[in-house]
Amino acid sequence: MQTMVREAWTDDRLDHLSQRVDEGFQRTDERLDRMDRRIDARFDRVDARFDRVDDHFTSFEAEFKALNRTLIQVAGGLIGTMIVTCGAVVATQL
Repeated sequence: MQTMVREAWTDDRLDHLSQRVDEGFQRTDERLDRMDRRIDARFDRVDARFDRVDDHFTSFEAEFKALNRTLIQVAGGLIGTMIVTCGAVVATQL
């Protein structure tokens, strides 16, 4: 049967382990900080793109208002023409 070897954890070994753990967390913190900066930069670019999209929607809104105004004018002209035409037909029938 194989015997298990038990290692003694001295203060020096525990201090070394603690230092390695601290270094690992420091590297992880640095990586997360770099990732945060990259993510923030990407969100800044996305925000700029949304600003451009908002500008496009604003221009579309102005164009739709102009189109709506034109359609109302054309419809008013057609209704007026129909009223005048119907009045002329009625007048000639009397």
